Amino acid sequence: MSMSTSATGPDRGGRERMVVIGGDAAGMSAASQARRLRDPERLEIVAFERGHFTSFSACGIPYWVGGDVTDRDQLIARSPEEHRARDIDLRMRTEVTEIDVAGARVRARDVDSGAESWTSYDKLVIATGARPVRPELPGMDARGVHGVQTLDDGQALLDTLATTRGRRAVVVGAGYIGVEMAEALINRGYEVTVLNRGTEPMATLDPDMGRLVHDAMEGMGITMVNGAEVTEVLTDADGRVRGVVAGSPGGSGKTEYPADVVVLGIGVRPETTLAEAAGLPLGAHGGLLTDLAMRVRGHENIWAGGDCVEVLDLVSGSERHIALGTHANKHGQVIGTNAGGGYATFPGVVGTAVSKVCELEIARTGLREKDARRAGLHYVTVTIESSSRAGYYPGAAPMTVKMLAERRTGRLLGTQIVGREGAAKRVDVAAVALTAGMTVEQMTALDLGYAPPFSPVWDPVLVAARKATAAVRQQGA
Repeated sequence: MSMSTSATGPDRGGRERMVVIGGDAAGMSAASQARRLRDPERLEIVAFERGHFTSFSACGIPYWVGGDVTDRDQLIARSPEEHRARDIDLRMRTEVTEIDVAGARVRARDVDSGAESWTSYDKLVIATGARPVRPELPGMDARGVHGVQTLDDGQALLDTLATTRGRRAVVVGAGYIGVEMAEALINRGYEVTVLNRGTEPMATLDPDMGRLVHDAMEGMGITMVNGAEVTEVLTDADGRVRGVVAGSPGGSGKTEYPADVVVLGIGVRPETTLAEAAGLPLGAHGGLLTDLAMRVRGHENIWAGGDCVEVLDLVSGSERHIALGTHANKHGQVIGTNAGGGYATFPGVVGTAVSKVCELEIARTGLREKDARRAGLHYVTVTIESSSRAGYYPGAAPMTVKMLAERRTGRLLGTQIVGREGAAKRVDVAAVALTAGMTVEQMTALDLGYAPPFSPVWDPVLVAARKATAAVRQQGA
């Protein structure tokens, strides 16, 4: 093992060095934006990435696995060579193993050779992402059990699907990744069972809306099992997965679910092992805490962004961990602007997300009922049934919209939408209203676009807002 030390500031002719840990959305957005603002003569940028790919869409992996995206490289926004062509010293297959805050340096290890070296920094960007939740249960490391977080993970799963003889798949978890992977496997011709610990799939929705997702999944041929706590992965004599054992719904013993492949969709946690060891501040969800400029709190020259940070929820006023590429790219832009000598802030989020399972579109923004209760808010809820287009226009599809509003003020607190084509992106109207702090009554006056091929005369979101306005008035009477 070798150990070397990169040159420090004075030995670099006064040129500053920015070190980036993580080569995906937040990290490389930060590096690229900083490079736009400062040329190589003033700012050296060194980025470390432990994997094989940079700037890729993790959100697209289920669609690649399912065959909707045919080429892996379609998911790569910018290759290592493209980053290097912009004077970013990108070191692939290199893992940072230690952050020395007092010494303003990081230790990195070449994954293939094991060689280690220290690199000093004037500015540090932590963009270490998130890691999939992988319970420490018997058999969880068996061949044929896959997490899906990186392109390497996606390729490993595709390799398993190409070589396994059986056609039985078990998906553990029913969040975004779980339901999307269930769809991907159905598209691949597998018999799919989803084991969900919760009461309904999509815990980011209230259970009544999650039930709509449940019914739709079963209508598509997916076996949905709620209240199932996985306790063991069974293997054959060759160490390959052959089944999953889970506590039966209602606590009436255990059930074995045969499986030729298992996909984990239990969720992710912030990857902050390095940050914690370095004594940097973490929040209640394990993510790094930053100020509005995305600086790590208490550290002038350290920034963090992407799935490893917690962000301000503009509706509840509390910190949340939300792992989404949209946020990561925005964080990177803010960090790169500030590290490059400019000024930018990231004010927070309202928690908007969309997904789909086969033809069903799922969307949410703001607070669920349990979020509102946790925040100490009093609220009313309404649920309406509408359609994506004028009822007489061909292709009109049903849509369910649920809306939460603060009891006395009428302030919009959250919206959930489940429906067919044209349903999910309607949540953006509610996201804008949440960001602006609008009341549901103010929303009823929004001048939204209308024509029969696109919407009923009253858009479904506005129908929900009208009903919520009436509920607020009734509660105040």
